[in-house]
Amino acid sequence: MSLLMTAKEVGVCYRLRKQMFQKPREIWALKSLNFEIFEGEKLGIVGRNGTGKSTLMKLLGGIFEPTRGTLKWHHKKHVQLLSLGVGFEGSLTGRENAILNGMLLGKSRKAMLERVEAIKDYSELGVFFEYPVNTYSSGMVVRLGFSVAMESDPDVLLLDELLGVGDAGFLTKSGKTLTEKFQGSKTVLLISHDPGQIESFCTRALWIEGGMVVADGKPKDVIARYNASLK
Repeated sequence: MSLLMTAKEVGVCYRLRKQMFQKPREIWALKSLNFEIFEGEKLGIVGRNGTGKSTLMKLLGGIFEPTRGTLKWHHKKHVQLLSLGVGFEGSLTGRENAILNGMLLGKSRKAMLERVEAIKDYSELGVFFEYPVNTYSSGMVVRLGFSVAMESDPDVLLLDELLGVGDAGFLTKSGKTLTEKFQGSKTVLLISHDPGQIESFCTRALWIEGGMVVADGKPKDVIARYNASLK
């Protein structure tokens, strides 16, 4: 597999200011992150809450820039992040967001107009597809995001704790689609608190703790070390 992305000493800092003229408090979500992603691999990410997993996904998705260090994509790729509350403009309808989201991934408006009815059908949102996204439940947002990602077919798919969200019917359908993605040539990154999902879907795992990589290797081995740390 060819090298797709390299992260060297990557850090992301949030600066919080309680009052005007007060020195901001610095919180390092990521500190000195070093790892690589290879084309076509299925990478699972584990770690406790607050260790920087979702920040890493936003960094890879282009939402954040590193505060320090370098993150380099070695080939131009369309990257799609699927995470609750990320990627949609609440005042726009599901249809408008679907078209805009696809265009942000590099698709033409014409291409997205040709795909938008397929997105509507897959999402099973019905009339809500024409309603503003800020009227959606969390499950409906997931349906829309997942449907857009599958139809726009990104090169790299980032999944942030979404494999257990939604009703039973949609979970079954989306699960089959995801299985195809994990078995195919696409590069997929998955955050999950379910070790079984990481072991079932992924070929490699990262354990992130304190904003740094603690372990990198076979999912079974990494998860065993992670679980042992929780005891």
